[in-house]
Amino acid sequence: MRILTGLAAVLLAGPGFAACTTDLQVPDGVRLTGAEQVAKGDESPREHCRITGVMNEREGVDGMAYALRFELRLPDEWNGRFVHQFNGGNDGEVKPAFGPLLSGLKDDTALARGYAVVSSDAGHDGAAFGEAGLAGGARFGFDPQARAAYGYTAVRDLHPVATGLTETFYGQQILYTYGIGGSNGGRHAMVAAARMPDAFDGLLIGYPGFNLPRAALQHALDVQAFHGVSGDLKTAFTRDDLNLVADRIRQTCDGLDGLEDGLVYDVNGCLASFDPSMVQCAEQSSGCLTEAQVNALYIIFTGPLDEDGEPLYADWAWDPGIASGNWRFWKIESPIPPWGNKPIIAVMGAASLAQIFTTPPTEVAGSPEALEQFLLDFDIQAEASQIFATDDTFVESAMEVMTPPGVGEPELAEFREAGGKMLILHGNADPVFSVLDTTSWYERLDLNNDDEAERFAVFYRIPGMPHGAGGPSTDGFDMLTPLVNWVENGEAPGAIEAHVTDANAEGQDALGDISRPLCPYPTIARYQGGDAAQASSFACE
Repeated sequence: MRILTGLAAVLLAGPGFAACTTDLQVPDGVRLTGAEQVAKGDESPREHCRITGVMNEREGVDGMAYALRFELRLPDEWNGRFVHQFNGGNDGEVKPAFGPLLSGLKDDTALARGYAVVSSDAGHDGAAFGEAGLAGGARFGFDPQARAAYGYTAVRDLHPVATGLTETFYGQQILYTYGIGGSNGGRHAMVAAARMPDAFDGLLIGYPGFNLPRAALQHALDVQAFHGVSGDLKTAFTRDDLNLVADRIRQTCDGLDGLEDGLVYDVNGCLASFDPSMVQCAEQSSGCLTEAQVNALYIIFTGPLDEDGEPLYADWAWDPGIASGNWRFWKIESPIPPWGNKPIIAVMGAASLAQIFTTPPTEVAGSPEALEQFLLDFDIQAEASQIFATDDTFVESAMEVMTPPGVGEPELAEFREAGGKMLILHGNADPVFSVLDTTSWYERLDLNNDDEAERFAVFYRIPGMPHGAGGPSTDGFDMLTPLVNWVENGEAPGAIEAHVTDANAEGQDALGDISRPLCPYPTIARYQGGDAAQASSFACE
């Protein structure tokens, strides 16, 4: 870890130690393609130098050109710290290196706080296969080296280049190095902790897809179960249907944490108390679900099973966030006509399972109908083994490429011994990656660290939050500050105050202007008395 003692805490670079130029020394195989000075304004939180570059240029086994593209943003007033921004989805695009902090407070970024930030496309261009239509963003999966870059080598290769450029530019060593990412970016962070244990002082990990190939099997299960209800995904459950389920979850589980306030903190208690059959009635009406709908909920919330009835992924938590727009967008329907209004899992999820997460990959047509049909035809019990398979071309399986080494029995001893710290957050209503999968991972990590994982890893579950900020949740919070205080000052994190952001219309409608503590797992927020709108009226127990 780059924790330098005896240096001033403030290393503010006055307007750049080096000129904002491509004339900076870089390793062989790295080209700087652009440099511009960016003024503070609507497009930037502060003045900075934006440098773009490319490395690892090559031709793939599929005959396509591949490279790792990146951008590095270097603030004129630098705080001496560095953030590696891990991006989500299938990558394939260099997202602006602002360093989003995973909350609903969108203007609060690492760059805005004075961090140098790097972002990349993880080694492939998602627009390179335009002729493949909606399947194009995952077509890189036919090249094993591109799969590996997406899985782990892009971060491994870029990180020393980006930190070296940062130190060259400022003429100073980086004081502390952080990694931040949500979804697939959270997976990148967890992989980095296992594969690069001394590279990061602190990792901020949001709703991580660390079991992506397994979660992709869930996408097939979802599509098959929902399609079986009505023959059309978007009509399987209306918005009113899901509101009905959410209301019954609240009625059954909301008071388990001591206060009926719209937030279900006691996940385990709700698992034991709520059953979707509570919402079923003999004859269909506006006030209940059909037997087919209830059976579909049983299937998807149990998760995919192998031929022996053993889990292939994870089960799921019941939470009122099931009625959120985000949950619907991922699992039921989208507002996107070129997608045929199909949900994300039926379009992007199908392309990823077919072309990245199974071996050998299957070329799938890029129409919404073809992608949905691939998932409908996917035999989960017979074909799930393909996520573990290898062949002469793909010598690493999708699971080996995508998941952190040791994911089944995590210990992270090298990361722990190097002094690394991590905060993990996950919404209880996440429709993409199960919060219970992350919970199981954390419990195994704790067990393998003699029930003392909190010495270097702290986990927060967020009621109502779907895949990222939003939903009926307190989605406004700052987790970077407690991580930094832990890394740099030895102050272990505890409860973190969160509120409903103004931009979260669903949260404002369901909860109003409230604040709550986010509690380190396994504690939950319990009402102690006083003003129920204030976090100070709750304790983590």
